[in-house]
Amino acid sequence: MNANEILNNIETVRRRIISACKKSGRNPDSVRLLLAVKTVEPEKIRVAVEAGETLIGENKIQEFAEKNSALSDLKYEKHFIGHLQTNKLKDIVKYEINCVQSLDRLELACKLDRRMQDVGRSIDVMVQVNTSFEKSKFGLEPDSVNPFLKKLKQYETLNVKGFMTIGLFDSDSENVRPSYTRLREIRDSAVSEGLVHAGCELSMGMSGDLETAIEEGATIIRVGSAIFGTRLYSNK
Repeated sequence: MNANEILNNIETVRRRIISACKKSGRNPDSVRLLLAVKTVEPEKIRVAVEAGETLIGENKIQEFAEKNSALSDLKYEKHFIGHLQTNKLKDIVKYEINCVQSLDRLELACKLDRRMQDVGRSIDVMVQVNTSFEKSKFGLEPDSVNPFLKKLKQYETLNVKGFMTIGLFDSDSENVRPSYTRLREIRDSAVSEGLVHAGCELSMGMSGDLETAIEEGATIIRVGSAIFGTRLYSNK
């Protein structure tokens, strides 16, 4: 995929966001576009960043490492959106990752806090929730979220910015909708108990169902294939 195709795809996605926001009576500025760049080559990411798309998400720490030097001259916000292993926490610091969207267990929170204390900084986090109840997905069960948030208060370096979910894997967006409705309800419950602030983030929705996610209150949508094309995987 060449640069012009990437730029045209970004414009198409932006129009979809505006249309979905208009339908929902929302300001398009209330929805951030995160580029999910799993397996995407650095030169393609560069095209998007230089066009003004400066929120980037990776599923694997290794990909941050592989692309870091090629993109080191660019300024962009780095979010980690995959399952995070505790032995990779040093790389969260090394590659200056701004936000971990996939916090889903206390052990990870404890060790991440310890690492941040060691380097004298804090980090934004989002709590991942398994709202589709699929066994193949990571994330807390919905009923565990508020007790988890209460325990997170002991970790002063972790700034809880909101919630993330991966919707039900289904080609019919209406079947996916309950996954997103549930995350919004989880957010509202946490707000009502004073566990998070009212304007916290909802990271949900991808290329095929971003409109549904926006209708349900998404503030961050994670889009990859609609911009960069079908992912290519190595034989490894």
